[in-house]
Amino acid sequence: MSTTLILATLAGSLILLGLAIYAGMLLARVRRQGELQARAIRERNERILDSVRLIAHAVRDGQCDYSEGAIRLTNLLNALQIKEGRAFAAEFPGLYDLYEKVKEMPTHEARKALKRNEIMKMDLERSGYEVELEAQILKDVALLKDFQLGH
Repeated sequence: MSTTLILATLAGSLILLGLAIYAGMLLARVRRQGELQARAIRERNERILDSVRLIAHAVRDGQCDYSEGAIRLTNLLNALQIKEGRAFAAEFPGLYDLYEKVKEMPTHEARKALKRNEIMKMDLERSGYEVELEAQILKDVALLKDFQLGH
């Protein structure tokens, strides 16, 4: 073999070795990023679940209106990042039904801008929904007070 061929083979081998090492480093970095992202999602989900449990206890103990609890709980449950794509609306029908019925009702400043009789009418409508769904809501919050995501 000629010296040129040997040098070319050696240079090609070194280039391939360098590329292989670089590819390995990139793969390790991607794997580490994936692990960090999965950990961040787990930690975020656990913080959300802590809030879900706290609000569920408050609703059950009468410290939070059913409507307010339904709005808060459905928004928190919808914010969970889970792989299996659970349909929480099917698992907690009372909360999601109430949420669907009251989600368009004005709150805070928009509510204050309404006339007193409009507010009273809206409150009566909301309380009717709460009474209608109370039994199911209490079942839902009983499940949520110790809720865990399956791993």
